[in-house]
Amino acid sequence: MAIERLTGLIAFARAGALGSYTAAARSLGVSPSAVSKSVQRLEAQLGVTLFTRTTRSLTLTNEGRDLHERALRLLRDAEDIEQAAKAARAEPAGTLRIAASLPIGLHVIAPLLPGFCETHRKVTVDLRLNDQRVDLIDEGIDLAVRIGDLPDSRLLSRRLSPHRLCCYAAPDYLASHGAPDHPDALPAHQTVNLRYQSTGQLFRWPFRLGDREIELVPAAAIVVDASEAVLATVASGGGIGMATSFMAAPWVKRGALVPVLSQFAVERHNITAVWPESRRTNPAVRAFLEVLKGAF
Repeated sequence: MAIERLTGLIAFARAGALGSYTAAARSLGVSPSAVSKSVQRLEAQLGVTLFTRTTRSLTLTNEGRDLHERALRLLRDAEDIEQAAKAARAEPAGTLRIAASLPIGLHVIAPLLPGFCETHRKVTVDLRLNDQRVDLIDEGIDLAVRIGDLPDSRLLSRRLSPHRLCCYAAPDYLASHGAPDHPDALPAHQTVNLRYQSTGQLFRWPFRLGDREIELVPAAAIVVDASEAVLATVASGGGIGMATSFMAAPWVKRGALVPVLSQFAVERHNITAVWPESRRTNPAVRAFLEVLKGAF
């Protein structure tokens, strides 16, 4: 088989799994035009149309659906060969593709990367931040850090240390308005809340009251759709907001934010590192898992 045709099959497999040339290109580390041209050459070589194309979508044809699963198997076999070669070297090397939500990527993973790359000089890191959950296998991701449930049984996982959900406010705001002594006092305060980009729903603030947990949705004057914007708004005097302890820690350390209602803070144990079975023996994955474990 010609190398050009093999390249076309890989581009076809990834584009069919992800639904667009742009997503396939990002996954493969090439340009969308390169993916498009590879698929077009493959269609000409095979004499079939693999995709129905519109300006907004990419849909497999009947012939494309028949061939796509076989192309996916080829892609997975190629990745297995790559992982076996990396494992045989024993020393971490090559590109490590990591996926995470923006808050975890920004506040936890990114600060770890300089030290990790200094220790493992043969590793390059490709960090992809997206609040939408990605398919690790389809997108060729080596490792991801996720918050929440793990419905995908195809993945191996390691639970990381817990974090707290707590309220925070700027010192100047508290000096002017005082600090609430109970969640029931929040309606008397200005609040800033988060709206999830994926669902459009408002974040429900959890509080621990004795042996039970309650949830409140404050009547916030300001609603934003990014966790970092909650902290930035609150630090500028916007009122009281809720955030994870690992996100708020740098703000608290430099005195820009102060914990509020900390005696009612809730502990969560739902941050997990996940990776495909095929990456089990990948030295770079194993090395970064140890770094993550130490960070949390």
